[in-house]
This record gives sequence, structure tokens and C-alpha cells, in this order.
Amino acid sequence: MMVKKIRKATKVDLEKILGIYAAARSFMASCGNPTQWGTEYPPKDLVEEDIKARRLFACEGEDGIVHGVFAFIIGADPSYGYIEQGSWPDKSPYGTIHRIASDGILSGLVTSCVAFCEKQIPTLRADTHRNNLPMQHLLTKNGFIRCGIIYTDDGTSRIAYQRSV
Repeated sequence: MMVKKIRKATKVDLEKILGIYAAARSFMASCGNPTQWGTEYPPKDLVEEDIKARRLFACEGEDGIVHGVFAFIIGADPSYGYIEQGSWPDKSPYGTIHRIASDGILSGLVTSCVAFCEKQIPTLRADTHRNNLPMQHLLTKNGFIRCGIIYTDDGTSRIAYQRSV
């Protein structure tokens, strides 16, 4: 099933979104990446904060049910201020895609997400864990280039990507 609609997530979507994140954590662990999100990331309070800040987006399938989710934030991301083993190819304003997840039902979620986000701002950034090979593949497939290594708030490293139209 393909993505039919992307819209702002609401409080009504919360339990479904938490289930999607649980499915994503399980998938990540089964693919050799049990530590990026562990057993509880993103926590419920962060999801609620994302909804309240209107930066969380729900992806509905042709059945009208939410099967995917992602955060999209336009503006400088503090984690991207320092990059090592590379550099950002484009210093223009950007939007960052974070916490993208699926329950496994939708096809083309990342492609739909990227198309949605680039309509709002042409330069996009994202990052992922070194063990998240499926996401590394999807980012590359969708035109992102590997730029270097950044560090999250907790000090763990992530591979940083950028896509410019």
C-alpha cells in the first residue's frame, strides 16, 4: 500500500503513533540495530511535544489509517553545528527529518516523506545510526549524500546526510 496523505499528527493519533514506533524499534532490532532507539525511544512525552509543536506528521495509507510518522523541523539543528570526517556541502537554510517510522504496511514512505518536505524547503538533512543499514540505503536511494559524523545530545554518533534540490 502506498502513502495517500501526509498531514499534521494530532492527539487522536497518539496511541497509533506509539504503536508505529514500537513496531519500528522491533524492526530495527531484528536488522541488527537494537541500540539506536533501544526499547523506549522516542518516549511518549517527546511524541506529545512533537504533536503540540506541530512538527510531527502522520502518513495515511489508501485505507485512511495512519501507518507512518516523521518529525520535520525547519531551521538549524544544534546537533548539526559540528560535523567531523566530512562537511555540509550546502550551508543554506534546511529542514531536518527525524524519527521517521513505519508499521511496515506502507511502501515508499521515505520517498513520500522527502517529496513532502522538499516542497517546504529544498535542502534537507537527516541522520542515522551506523547500524541502521536499511535507513542508510533509503536515504541514499532518495538522493541524500553522506556528509560526515555528527553527535546527538547524549553524545552518540550518527551518520549525517544532506539532500539539496
